[in-house]
Amino acid sequence: MLDEATNHARLTLLMALRNLFRQRRRAALALLIISGGVVTFLLAGGFIHWLLGNMRESTIHSQLGHVQVIRPGYFRQGLGDPYQYLLPADSGVAKHAGVERLRTVAPRLVFNGLISLGDNTALSFTGEGIEPELEAPIARSVRIVAGNNLASSEEQSAILGQGLAANLGARPGDTIVLLANTAKGGLNAVELKVVGTFATTAKAYDDAALRVPIDIARKLMRVEGATSWVVLLEETDGTDGAVERLRQALPADKFEVIPWYELADFYNKTVKLFTRQVDVVRLLIALIVILSISNTLSMAVIERTGEIGTTMALGVRRRGVMVMFLTEGALLGAIGGLLGVGLGALLAMAISAVGIPMPPPPGMDIGFIGRISISPGLAMDAFTLAFITTLLASIMPAWKASRMNIVDALRHQR
Repeated sequence: MLDEATNHARLTLLMALRNLFRQRRRAALALLIISGGVVTFLLAGGFIHWLLGNMRESTIHSQLGHVQVIRPGYFRQGLGDPYQYLLPADSGVAKHAGVERLRTVAPRLVFNGLISLGDNTALSFTGEGIEPELEAPIARSVRIVAGNNLASSEEQSAILGQGLAANLGARPGDTIVLLANTAKGGLNAVELKVVGTFATTAKAYDDAALRVPIDIARKLMRVEGATSWVVLLEETDGTDGAVERLRQALPADKFEVIPWYELADFYNKTVKLFTRQVDVVRLLIALIVILSISNTLSMAVIERTGEIGTTMALGVRRRGVMVMFLTEGALLGAIGGLLGVGLGALLAMAISAVGIPMPPPPGMDIGFIGRISISPGLAMDAFTLAFITTLLASIMPAWKASRMNIVDALRHQR
């Protein structure tokens, strides 16, 4: 019984393949439409996939790291008074939590106040005290625009966001004064040398941010400890595992562990926007394929009316006729999908080798070279889109073919 069913399926497939390519011009046009839709979807989706991946890594390696460890409630209630939520200065408990592929754990101390240069009007700023040696792997996407980066935690120096430096009129080599309210409400000031200016992917951050060695920030605010420990991993895919391991190792009443994606509000909104755009492209391609293939198969049904009548007269049931046309549609979708995925992958590699010159993002002064990244999941989505839409397009022609009256079909064109 099983061998009989297998042989019947093989025979149906061979007959469908033969019927499909009897009209080679029509089959070639159908495959061109299907594969063209797949290529379009892959190129558009691949560019967005690369763009989001690049944005994700830039967000992680400029501000957030992969995981942040804070005191419970710090981001909800502690931003107005962060020094009530200080972590210990030593982050060893996180380093030795058994996180796989851990690269670094860097303490940060957030503070704010006023910055002035000579007689210039003081501007408000948001500062981060960091340990330059530990922060360096995390901040690889922080672009130094002028001067140098912080090199040592013992420096009496600072780097300013590009927007903040421009508004203040500060350049590398200038001496600035930071004035802040200490943790206990008193005033304190420190004089520092500007060693460089930096830019990230977030203009709003660059317009107000500066970074100093964490020891200077502690002296300015007269506190010890850190407001957060920033954890960097070897790979972003390990984030969830690292979060789970840290939550197991650190007491929940003393530490809160937050993955980067819960803090990346702008990135999350961008993902939602681009996902909707990809869905619109998918819908448009599906409609084009369904209408085109449905028309192609309908023409095939009309041309083969006499053949369908003869087939049914010889004892093939209506269900068998319907299965035959559905099989032809499925073969079109499978072949067109495979051709489209292969061609799309080749075009993506060629375009990526040349690069796509892109203008500067809003608020930035330099552009970038775009690429097209086709992941296995995206390729599978494209193939599935081709197969499902073509199969759907073949339902109506197959149903019409199976509903034909045998006598009328035999008389067709006679």
